[in-house]
Amino acid sequence: MKKNKIAILIGVSFLALSSCSKSFLEKVPQGQLSDPQVVSSEGVEGLLVGAYALLNGNQDGTWGNYGSAPSQWLFGEVASDNAHKGSDGSDQPNMNLIEVYQPTSTNDNLSVLWTRYYEGIARCNNTLRVLAADQAGGQTVSAERAVQIQAEARMLRAHYYFFLVRVFKNIPYVDENTPADEAKTKPNDTDVYPMILADLQFATENLPVEKINGQVGRVDKMAAEAYLGKVLLYQKQYAEALQHFTTVMAGKDITAMPYQDNFDVTTENGPESIFAVQHAISPDGTGDNANVGDMLSGLYGTSPVGCCGFFQPTIDLVNSFKVDANGLPYLDGSYRTDPYVSDFGLSGSAKTNYAVNVNLRFDPRLDYTVGRRGVPYLDYGTMPGDPWIRLASYAGPFVGKKNQVPVAQFPSHTVSGAAYINDLNVNLIRLADVVLMAAECQVELGNLSEALRLVNSVRARAATLPPITIGETPAANYDVKPYPSFPSVEYARNAVRFERRLELAMEGHRFFDLVRWGVAKQVLESYSGFEGGFLQSYRNLTFDSRNEYFPIPQDQIDQSSGTLKQNEGY
Repeated sequence: MKKNKIAILIGVSFLALSSCSKSFLEKVPQGQLSDPQVVSSEGVEGLLVGAYALLNGNQDGTWGNYGSAPSQWLFGEVASDNAHKGSDGSDQPNMNLIEVYQPTSTNDNLSVLWTRYYEGIARCNNTLRVLAADQAGGQTVSAERAVQIQAEARMLRAHYYFFLVRVFKNIPYVDENTPADEAKTKPNDTDVYPMILADLQFATENLPVEKINGQVGRVDKMAAEAYLGKVLLYQKQYAEALQHFTTVMAGKDITAMPYQDNFDVTTENGPESIFAVQHAISPDGTGDNANVGDMLSGLYGTSPVGCCGFFQPTIDLVNSFKVDANGLPYLDGSYRTDPYVSDFGLSGSAKTNYAVNVNLRFDPRLDYTVGRRGVPYLDYGTMPGDPWIRLASYAGPFVGKKNQVPVAQFPSHTVSGAAYINDLNVNLIRLADVVLMAAECQVELGNLSEALRLVNSVRARAATLPPITIGETPAANYDVKPYPSFPSVEYARNAVRFERRLELAMEGHRFFDLVRWGVAKQVLESYSGFEGGFLQSYRNLTFDSRNEYFPIPQDQIDQSSGTLKQNEGY
């Protein structure tokens, strides 16, 4: 079992916080906790743990929480040029609609994201409300700890709101001071970013540098600084964001932190991890507290996992890892020339006798991100191609790798009999992300030499990756070199953006990056022209301005008595 994590507490978020005059209504409802029961140090701490519990997006059972996955694999990657939904066209058809930019307001993935993250907000608000009652009464929580609890709850609330606003744009805002009857009918006509920023600012000022009680799952000052910088970056406040990123990077050397440790269940919560969602297999062997949002991404068929074949890297993503003779990526898009497609489209003896061309020049991060035929995959053996893929003709010949655990770790880190449910953490922010966001700020502020240094530090770390070998032979001509210079702002901007794609591929960032950069339509329609040449489902896709956000769930509009308004274009 994982140690020093916050225990997950379920079922304490809905509290009876009001009373009526009739005596029979003054009884404590069964299954709920009354004010006197929770207005205490233990009660407040329990509520806070409940607020942390929603970080994994799981509220009411293992199955179905895919849209609320903290990895944001569906909205952050499948909606981009990095990943396909995978599986086949008939499985989870509402995910298909997200991938091809045709979501409707009745899409269950949208409703799941909305309800789970607003539940997280409700738990944060309840924590703050009951804490205030404690401080106004007996003060069983010390003054010092009360400020820390406020900071923790407000940072978690900022996180939940940030994930919601990136997807839906126009969302209602409720806090601990919002009366319950008003919360149900709040309109979605308020800019929530100022409140997100205020919560994160409070967190940076009041969270300690060290993890509270040594619990790695707790947020701390550095997590708050990084998150505040990220939200400021989304607001294009580059100078302000850079100040926070600089604080986070101080004294840290990205080149000394092994890239592969971020995706290894035995080395998670390492020095690069800044804010991670903690996952665990429960003592009884069940997976409600595990990484259930990513469970569909397990390898299919004869693989050791055996299910479920979703979340496959695109052909376009794989080819973006190509490097030229100088060990640099093809920033101009020419990586699509003479594309590498593994054994896709082959048949007969050509398919049977397929062998990897080890002379192809690739950034070594490729084979730590993607599984491809003929290349060893963790300790599973050599990836055989189609036998581990649900339907290659639908979603291509590649499989994901960053969210899987080795077979040797199955006994303690997966659900017995359902190895597709594992307890690998999800990094919401890691140091390389911060370094590249800082580089982006430096570019926009005109400091190209500093942007160059930051980008090259990430590339220098990639150059130290141990090669994935076939026998004793590297599976590719691995090469990654530093940029000699950034000759212009445009070149530097493209280099930083391309580096984010390579370094953070399949980690939930890509779609949101494309939208905030204002290039989603250009990039995704160009991607469709390339990817659609191999996979029919992705031909002739059009991306409109409305597709930068998703429709408000219709069930939420109905429940709001009409105060919630649908996003424009839906």
